[in-house]
Amino acid sequence: MFDLDRWQEIFSSIRSNVLRTVLSGFTVALGLFIFVVLFGIGKGLQNAFTEGFARDAQNLITIYTGKTTMAYKGLQSDRTVTMNNDDYDFLINADKDKVGDASPRYTTSLMVKYGKESGTYQVNGAEPGEKVIENRKMLDGRYLTDMDLQRKQNVAVIGRMVQRDLIKNGSPVGKDLNINGTMFKVVGVFSDDGGDWDERHIAVPITTLQQMKKGSDTVSTVYIAYNEKMSPEEAIKYGDELKDRLKSRKNVAPDDENGVRVWNNAKNMNETFQFMAVLTIIVGFIGLGTLLAGIIGISNIMVYIVKERTKEIGVRKAIGAKPRSIVALIVQESVVITVVSGIVGVGVGVLALSLIGDSLEEYFIKSPSVGWVTIFMAFIALVFSGLIAGFVPAYRASRIKPIEALRTE
Repeated sequence: MFDLDRWQEIFSSIRSNVLRTVLSGFTVALGLFIFVVLFGIGKGLQNAFTEGFARDAQNLITIYTGKTTMAYKGLQSDRTVTMNNDDYDFLINADKDKVGDASPRYTTSLMVKYGKESGTYQVNGAEPGEKVIENRKMLDGRYLTDMDLQRKQNVAVIGRMVQRDLIKNGSPVGKDLNINGTMFKVVGVFSDDGGDWDERHIAVPITTLQQMKKGSDTVSTVYIAYNEKMSPEEAIKYGDELKDRLKSRKNVAPDDENGVRVWNNAKNMNETFQFMAVLTIIVGFIGLGTLLAGIIGISNIMVYIVKERTKEIGVRKAIGAKPRSIVALIVQESVVITVVSGIVGVGVGVLALSLIGDSLEEYFIKSPSVGWVTIFMAFIALVFSGLIAGFVPAYRASRIKPIEALRTE
C-alpha cells in the first residue's frame, strides 16, 4: 500500500492514459452526483410536507357543529347544534389520559379601535392551551393564563398584523384596545406560521368573551391535541369515539355527517406517512439503481482496462513480477480513481443542492439536503465496488501465462 514505486507506477499509468482514467472516474462521479442530488430532492419534499403540517399542532383534533340533516329521536332535521362549556368538559374528561393540550374557542368578529385606528378583527375567546395548539410564538409579552380565565380579565393577546395595523409605534404591551366598546389591556403579541390571516386574530379569555355576549356559555369549536404517544390508528379511533359521544349527547343521528363534524389531523398524518414511505422507497430504489449503474459501469470499464493492459501484464510476468503484485497494482489504481472521482461527485452534488436552496419551493421542495451518513455509505459502497471491479479481471489476467499475454492483440 505504501510502496513508493507502485504509487509512481499508478500515477504514470494515469498520466499516460488520461481518457481511460476520465472514463473510469466519470462513471463514479456521475453515480454519486445523481445519488446525492436525488436523495437531497427527496429530503426537500419531506421538508415541504412536514412544514405544511406544522402550522398547527400535528396531533390535533378539531370538533365543531352545524345543522342536522336528519330527523332523530323526535327532533326535526335542519336543527342547529350548539356546543357549550359543559360539552367541552365532557369531551376532554372522557379519556383524560388521551388528551394533551386542549382549548375551547368562541369566535366572533368585532370592531377594534386604538386611537384613530380601527378595524374589524376575529376575536377568539380561548384558554391557554390555544398557544400550543395554534403553534404560536410570542414576540412580546405573554399569552393567556388560567388566572385570566378565573378572574374573567379584560386582557388580549394580539397577532403581529393587528399590531402593525393599529399600534404602529412602540411595544403594544400594556396599551388598551377598545373591543366592541369594552377596554382590553394588551398583554402579548404573537406570530403564527399560518400567515397574515392568522396573525390578524385577537385572543381573549373565553370566560370574558362569553360574559360580553350576555353571559352565554357557547363554544364554537373544541380543539384537542391528543397524546403524542398514540399511533395514528389509535388517534383516528379516538377522534371517531369523540364524534360518536358528542352526537349521542346532542341527539344527532349516527349517520348525520353535518350535525357534528370532526377534523382529525391523524388521518392526514397517516396518509402523509404512507405517502412519505412510498416516496422514500421510490427515491431509495432509484438511488440504489443509480449506484448499481455506477458499479456496473466501473466493472465494464475495469474489464476493458485490464484487457487493454494484457500485454503489459505479460511483460511484467515475463520479467518476474508475481501475480499478487500485478493484482495489487491494478486494484490500487482502481481504488485511487474511485476515491478521487467519488469525492468530486459528492462535492459537486452537495454544491448543486446548495445552489438549488429554496428556489424549488413552489414545487414543494424545501431546503433539499442529504445526510453525511447516507453520503458516506454510498461512497463506501462505490469504493468497495471499485475494488471488486478491479480485483476480478485483474486476478483473471494475472493467471494468464506470459507467452499467451504477449500474443494477445
